[in-house]
Amino acid sequence: MDRTARPPRRRVVVTGLGVISSIGTGPGAFARSLREGRSGARPIGAFETAGFERANGCEVVDFDPSASIERLDHRQLGRATQLAVSGARLALADAGIAPDELRARSALISVGTTSGETRDVELATQRQATGVADGLDAGSAHRAASSRLSADIARELELTRVEAMTIPTACAAGNYAIGYGFDAVTSGEVEVALCGGVEAMVRTLFVAFYRLGTIAPDVCRPFDRRRKGILTGEGSAFLVLETLDSALARGARIHAEVLGYGLSCDSHHPVAPDRDGVARCIARAHANAGVEPDDVDLISAHGTGTPTNDVTEVAAIRQVFGDDLPPTVSVKSMLGHTMGAAGALAAVACVLALGEGFIPPTINHTETDPEIDVDCVPNQARPASLRVAQNNALAFGGNNAVVVLGRYP
Repeated sequence: MDRTARPPRRRVVVTGLGVISSIGTGPGAFARSLREGRSGARPIGAFETAGFERANGCEVVDFDPSASIERLDHRQLGRATQLAVSGARLALADAGIAPDELRARSALISVGTTSGETRDVELATQRQATGVADGLDAGSAHRAASSRLSADIARELELTRVEAMTIPTACAAGNYAIGYGFDAVTSGEVEVALCGGVEAMVRTLFVAFYRLGTIAPDVCRPFDRRRKGILTGEGSAFLVLETLDSALARGARIHAEVLGYGLSCDSHHPVAPDRDGVARCIARAHANAGVEPDDVDLISAHGTGTPTNDVTEVAAIRQVFGDDLPPTVSVKSMLGHTMGAAGALAAVACVLALGEGFIPPTINHTETDPEIDVDCVPNQARPASLRVAQNNALAFGGNNAVVVLGRYP
């Protein structure tokens, strides 16, 4: 890894982690579940699934928004916003930064999502279609705007001079948000970036993937010969980014370093991934991070468990790495596909793997597809001394984002 080959820039580190997932809330519980290979799959309870032959998902079942939302009335917030505000609060607490301290510094909030508050849109549409207008919550139109995700984090923290950005680049959005925050910190535009992704379980997305024939019958099996598709999921994950100098000056705990990222939009197909576009994104991330393929010890793949995605993604990885691939895993086997939160949740998993010295498993695995043939660390976590982790996130429309993280020190 030759960092002298790139122009000098501020080093950016991760000092806070906030995570709410179907397998655990908080970095400690999340890390334990990753090590145990715990599955979040269960029958969906967020909406009526009668008539669907396949109705499992990965929901957050133990979430209490009142436990972390202090200033706003959590009852007036939509589910996705509750998850976002709570995740952001948890990340700041983990970083040891109080809201009043953050208000004294220049800061940025960036949130990735696919659906935002689609639950409120669904409710309004249903009532309009059935002619039942009475009782419609007047606040639903306010909650439905995706911009509320980042804006309400700012409101909760009473940040009046902050840039609050919501990025809707579908399933790559969490990584886009991390890249946006990374740029703002390295450039000196802000001192602290609070960035991540969020998604709530919504019927619209479930039905869309069901109609595409990509919902798995029981569990998600990435890279397996018998894989049948995804499970929709929900959750939120946030990272606090700041410069290394800032973190050292305040004596912060440093979880990991953000080395760089890459983006691409191949515009190949509305839903099918493009090998060349994904490979281009990986190469850009390596160049931005100042690493070579041989430096990468772990790939957290997008790994949806659909036949097309897994084959195409691994072919793109081989295009950059050749045939000698590092362990390539998918945490979606445990978390389901959390759409706009997926990249951020996987980024937190990478940070924990780097810091605690283990590789998360790909669970539900029986037999690796010979067309893929990767070491997916089947079913059981593996102890490992990792230096660099690559986190892939691929989205419909050809939006790709890859974040590269390094162990610190």
